[in-house]
Amino acid sequence: MPRRITTLATLALSAVLGLGAAHAQDTASQEARKRAANTAAFPDAARALFSQQTTPANLQARAIGNYARGCLAGAVAMQVDGPSWQVMRRNRNRNWGHPDLIQYLETLAQAVPRINGWPGILIGDISQPRGGPMITGHASHQIGLDADIWLTPMPRQRVDAQQRENMPATNMARSDWMDVNPNAWTHGHTQLIRAAAADPRVERILVNPAIKVALCRESGADRRWLHKVRPIWGHNYHFHVRMACPAGMASCRPQEPPNFGDGCGEELTGWLARQHKAMFAPKKPRLGPPRKVKPKPPMSLDALPPECRQVLVAR
Repeated sequence: MPRRITTLATLALSAVLGLGAAHAQDTASQEARKRAANTAAFPDAARALFSQQTTPANLQARAIGNYARGCLAGAVAMQVDGPSWQVMRRNRNRNWGHPDLIQYLETLAQAVPRINGWPGILIGDISQPRGGPMITGHASHQIGLDADIWLTPMPRQRVDAQQRENMPATNMARSDWMDVNPNAWTHGHTQLIRAAAADPRVERILVNPAIKVALCRESGADRRWLHKVRPIWGHNYHFHVRMACPAGMASCRPQEPPNFGDGCGEELTGWLARQHKAMFAPKKPRLGPPRKVKPKPPMSLDALPPECRQVLVAR
């Protein structure tokens, strides 16, 4: 689901500072403090319970629930180093996914040098060892079928442990957020996203509206893959791959398939206008004292499918 428009001011500030929305430049100690604070405030919240799990549930591999309300059994880890990939932000321990997704990512990464000449790709967040809600960063990524791929090419030299935690990703949006930055974007980015969408198991790819503009312009005669690529807030530093529920997996609840054609017309124009307005329109003066807004309590374990309790306690 799209994030609230009010978060776009944060995204704009992140762009100025050179920081990624989904890849905030937190050190391991900062991440640990956030986790501890959230766990102390809401010890029974699903996000606290799942974030404490450091190993997968030794169960048959299953995506349980939907992308934003579920969990993951039988997860496997994406190896942190491959011949043409590197996993970033390793201290988050979010390089776990359903075996189908991990196989897809490895296959895509191995093809990247042939696809666009990059040495490889940088892999961002996938899921926690048992999926479920996360304390920071995402509403989805809960069932092991979502993954973030950085739009920064993998360097030819291996990225060391410290760089993996602090290296900034590259903002691809132009300063007005209506198109890509020509100094950052290349046709190689289009080739990579096209290849990522070509796999029939991929249900959606999420990108910033500014990036969708470039993809529509550069797609050429074959536009069949564009209907999978949908615009959404953020996603200017990475693109988000979402796989469809594996065939026959009754525990997985699919998302409604895209049904807006190639998405390069009115839908995209609307996203661009709303994003630009949210980021650059003058703020209306506040009248009277600020309202106190009671924070919404985090998702409880009861809000997840019942099978997720078994996933939590499994050895």
